[in-house]
Amino acid sequence: MDDALDHLALLSRLQDAFLAEVRDADPETPVPACAGWRVRDLVEHVGSVHHWAAAQARRRPETPLGPGPFDLAPFYAEHAAELRTTLAALDPDAPAWTLLAPDDPASTVLFWHRRQTHETLVHLHDLRAARGYAVRDVDPVVWADAVDEVVTVMAPRQVRLGRAEPLALPVALRAIDAGRSWVLGDGEPAATASAPARELALLLWGRLTPAAAGVVVDGDADALAAALAGRLTP
Repeated sequence: MDDALDHLALLSRLQDAFLAEVRDADPETPVPACAGWRVRDLVEHVGSVHHWAAAQARRRPETPLGPGPFDLAPFYAEHAAELRTTLAALDPDAPAWTLLAPDDPASTVLFWHRRQTHETLVHLHDLRAARGYAVRDVDPVVWADAVDEVVTVMAPRQVRLGRAEPLALPVALRAIDAGRSWVLGDGEPAATASAPARELALLLWGRLTPAAAGVVVDGDADALAAALAGRLTP
């Protein structure tokens, strides 16, 4: 995690951007990145995840929200504010229920500062893409932190939960505009995949293909294909 980032401030800004899109979007517009979903489904998902994450940070069961349908802009605004208020009020170093192993020392409130920042960022991409344009106003450093979260949190969790096999051929990732690099998997990389941080993050989250992301592969291109086919994220 990039400790220099103010994830709470980023979360607030991204939530504001998401809400602005919600207010302008047709609820029935299809969301290509989320198969079978329309804008309504996406907004209800993100608002519900904010509500759930606020409960996780407090280590309490979430209050059921009911079946909907909801008035989307007020629904999202309410639960975005609930999450921000909850996280701001809690000690970031306090224990929390998280996606990490229960005994992981990083299972603290701070985990949710970051996780919900990137939850909102990726779904802001989905919402804007559904409306025909892209997220271009987020710094590469933030996108690089999203890559780091996949490599260090999401992909290892998928293996831990038995949802994915460990990579037989590790892959190095290089964010050419953020000065950062990672190795996906354990061992000597069979290939290096280079692209801007935004494109790498969206690649790992299954929003872009390597061709669409403009990835340059040095080494075994099949290793990258195998990694991307391996359910790196939920």
